[in-house]
Amino acid sequence: MKWRGLRRSSNVDDLRGRRPARRRMPVRLAGGRGGLVTIIVLVVAYLVGGPEMLSLFLGDGGTTGSGLGGSATSGGTVGVSGNDEAGSFVAAILGSTEDEWRELFRNSGETYAPPRLTLFSDAVRSACGYATSAVGPFYCPGEQRVFLDTAFFAELARMGGAGDFAQAYVIGHEVGHHVQTLRGTSARVRDARSRASERDGNRLQVAMELQADCFAGVWAYHANRRGAILEPGDVDEGMAAAAAIGDDRLQRSAGRSVTPDSFTHGSSAQRQQWLRTGLQSGNPADCDTFAQL
Repeated sequence: MKWRGLRRSSNVDDLRGRRPARRRMPVRLAGGRGGLVTIIVLVVAYLVGGPEMLSLFLGDGGTTGSGLGGSATSGGTVGVSGNDEAGSFVAAILGSTEDEWRELFRNSGETYAPPRLTLFSDAVRSACGYATSAVGPFYCPGEQRVFLDTAFFAELARMGGAGDFAQAYVIGHEVGHHVQTLRGTSARVRDARSRASERDGNRLQVAMELQADCFAGVWAYHANRRGAILEPGDVDEGMAAAAAIGDDRLQRSAGRSVTPDSFTHGSSAQRQQWLRTGLQSGNPADCDTFAQL
């Protein structure tokens, strides 16, 4: 993938190497029965959910925080240095998504407000709560920000999704969620899911994720038309990555039976199908995954 000639976005905040500070709630271990109950609650929290569940009791671990004890950029740096390969790659892909979606929105008579992207290591606080790298890259609509630990790319490669376009697809997918937020899709789906059964709610979430896959393809289609960024084998890399993170593949890898009603992102075949749709069409209107429900 020819990414080095792409414009670097300035909307990148670098928190790598910094651990998120978590505000602590006072835990009073009173004597007698009250103190014993408190200790039991903390022990059960640790046994059930490990350190992260325990943090919900000892730290605020909530859903309204916004970064390292304040904002998502507290103690970090804005932008990335020129000799930072991983950071430069992320900034270049993000800059390309900005250019292409800005033009697509303009053609529809809309204005595109780009997201910010936070690079972090191991764990991070956001308006969506405290998260570790284990959750993978994610988008937080509450602050219109993408969060990414670049160590995920090594895990993606281990799962079968190696290559720079595979990594670009991941970023394009998260930016796709931002497009959904700007266009009101995210809010409508959240409202619908709150009134739906678990099965139907999962189906709506799958449609959201598959549309983000399609939007990643739409971005790549236009970026390639503008700058011929795709090289032989790149599309195959993207397809391999989409297959690697399909719900059916992940359930099998975890030794579980495949249960489509529990899917939240879509099967490998579905993710490949919608990424391919975006890549071939370049038209966001062709990404109506909800019509397939």
